Amino acid sequence: MSWIVFALGSALFAALVAVFGKIGIQNIDSTLATTVRGIVMAFFLVLVSLALGKFKLWSTIDNKTLAFIVLAGISGALSWLCYFFALRFGPASGVAALDRLSVVFVVIFAALFLAEKLTWSVGLGALLITAGALLMIL
Repeated sequence: MSWIVFALGSALFAALVAVFGKIGIQNIDSTLATTVRGIVMAFFLVLVSLALGKFKLWSTIDNKTLAFIVLAGISGALSWLCYFFALRFGPASGVAALDRLSVVFVVIFAALFLAEKLTWSVGLGALLITAGALLMIL
């Protein structure tokens, strides 16, 4: 059950990203804003890892794991660039709604690459998320 609490925390903080980001990028370039955000996040996460003593686990990362973490990092950076650019010109609620279509993409990619089952309830949920996102931007 703890994963649910952390997932809800992720949603809460993601919502704050949209609000704080929209306010923060009013007078600057969205790419620069994304870069500053990335630096702040990296600094914060290094501090958290140091405080929790996680750097002693560095040797547990093999090359395959590192490659996928790097790919995830690049994907995240590209996501942020697109997100902040969209926030610069679009309404925060619309940008966030379309951004949540990532759930639908995860369902598809998880079925294709992770062999996760695509049940009727998951499919229906993805369809409803898509419909909700579209309704929010119309």
